Amino acid sequence: MRFSVLGSGSRGNCVYIESGRTSILIDGGFSGREIAARLSAIDRRPEDLSAILVTHEHNDHISGVGVLSRRFHLPVWANPATHRAASPRLGKLSGTREFATGESFIVRDLEVHPFPISHDTVDPVGFVVGDGRFRLACCTDTGRLTMLMSHLFSRCHGLILEANHDPEMLRNGPYPLHLQQRISSSSGHLANQEAAACVQTLLDGPLRVLVFAHLSETNNHPDLVLEALAQGCPRRPPGLRVHVARQEATTPLLDFSENFS
Repeated sequence: MRFSVLGSGSRGNCVYIESGRTSILIDGGFSGREIAARLSAIDRRPEDLSAILVTHEHNDHISGVGVLSRRFHLPVWANPATHRAASPRLGKLSGTREFATGESFIVRDLEVHPFPISHDTVDPVGFVVGDGRFRLACCTDTGRLTMLMSHLFSRCHGLILEANHDPEMLRNGPYPLHLQQRISSSSGHLANQEAAACVQTLLDGPLRVLVFAHLSETNNHPDLVLEALAQGCPRRPPGLRVHVARQEATTPLLDFSENFS
């Protein structure tokens, strides 16, 4: 099982996952052409994709989904409320598939479990994707972490987790008060320290690959994310590989079968 965060931030989000004969995208928040270019950067092609999974209807997660679906005949998986909310921007899709939040479904070689997150959209979800050997959780755009999330993450070998903002930068930055309140609310985005505290609870489990994602370009910096992790997890296992996803570039193609020590 391999994955790459093709890009993450307020201007676009997209994750690539593959195992066996199956490859999927979680979200497609760049143009179709840009997603194809980013796949090419990790030596992959949109023609080989099996499906696209959608977490919620914000444009930075769906702007390229419709064109990819039509051009490459890809089914698009989302829960019914998200399909309805996103439909005006997605247009006609090659195939529509629906799931119920909390109920697992199969995409060829992958088992996918959608779980509820807390964000200001109709029915947002994160996903745990497994291939029978490894599990990867993808959780961005949530204003709070729940016991259910912690339970799901504790069984995962990989985690893509939001670390959106540094609270001090947000308070002292250019955003108006109402936007600061939205971001820091329980239906907004996670702060660095909240993400680090979550990781601290997972260090005795199978977690081996951690990617922090959805960093604000205005209210955060990769160094601050890593500083929060160092302070929150002073005894981080040496085998834990940590990446910070960027808006403008892909992460490497990360392979769970490799030795990350």
